[in-house]
Amino acid sequence: MKSNKKIKVGISIGDLNGIGGELIVKTFEDKRLVELCTPVIYASIKVMSFLKNHFSSRINFIGINSADQAQHGKVNVVKVWSNEVPIEFGKETPDAGRYAIKSLKNAVQDLKSDKVDMLLTAPINKHNIQSEQFKFPGHTDFLNQELEGQSLMFMISNNLRIGLLTDHVPVSAIAKHITEELIHNKIEAIHRSLQLDFGIRAPKIAVLGINPHTGDHGVIGNEDDTILRPALEALKQSGKLVYGPYAADSFFGTTNFLNFDAIVASYHDQGLIPFKTLTFGNGVNFTAGLNKVRTSPDHGTAYDIAGQGIAQTDSFKEALFAGIDIFKTRTLNLELQSNPLPAARQKKNYKK
Repeated sequence: MKSNKKIKVGISIGDLNGIGGELIVKTFEDKRLVELCTPVIYASIKVMSFLKNHFSSRINFIGINSADQAQHGKVNVVKVWSNEVPIEFGKETPDAGRYAIKSLKNAVQDLKSDKVDMLLTAPINKHNIQSEQFKFPGHTDFLNQELEGQSLMFMISNNLRIGLLTDHVPVSAIAKHITEELIHNKIEAIHRSLQLDFGIRAPKIAVLGINPHTGDHGVIGNEDDTILRPALEALKQSGKLVYGPYAADSFFGTTNFLNFDAIVASYHDQGLIPFKTLTFGNGVNFTAGLNKVRTSPDHGTAYDIAGQGIAQTDSFKEALFAGIDIFKTRTLNLELQSNPLPAARQKKNYKK
């Protein structure tokens, strides 16, 4: 891949009643970002015109019928639907869920057929997207079905990366889901992503305990001793720099997390509460482990402020920048693996 190639970024519109549309028009009214990449938004001209007028945006866009027609230097809108869609900011409605999934499915189809290079998803509502045709708790699980590989929710920022053993799983079922095989597969995926997507040759990975105080030798649960420690020992024996388990309650209170390239949490809140506390507004949700790159901001639909013009674009922009950087780094590393000499010369000349 030539270093000056414009990355074509597919963008799903998210919940129309949330802040996704505002994030998109505010972000891409900045012409510098349209020079950085080629945005391809999956929605309709009517929706984008409404959003432009509502938020008094300076964004200019063109309507296209297919991502194949996307023009560099323009904000492109693929016509996924042509009918009028009611937008009711701040309300959870079935219509908003249906159109969010229409946008997502069309964007993912084009991602699979290489009509776009990467996917940037605006926030959806996990409840109103549910239907007979879509029974997934979120983007990650849907993408895991549609793309090659095994998906991994990887929360990333400048100095913190957190992967999860389990993500959208009820607290009551967490321990049942965590097996030695799962631990092995997830940490292998994190290790590979750190090498392939971030260019870290020998990643250092910290693992948090399953139970409080890592079980206190069986006093507070035995899963850390019977499942987690044996799995980590096997990974260490394979040559990976894996450390832990660490007690989760104190791990982030010190600067210890800065000594590692990634931290593995056992479940959703164990990882995402510290991540969002330390990075909120600048964090990125990256779906690692798949053959395509997808990123998203680290927040939801924010119905409470939708339509008011006060949504901050920082996390959405960070998701855009991270996706582009990951796509370029991955492409170069894959080229290096398949054809070392030409790719090595290109990597030497490449600057992010």
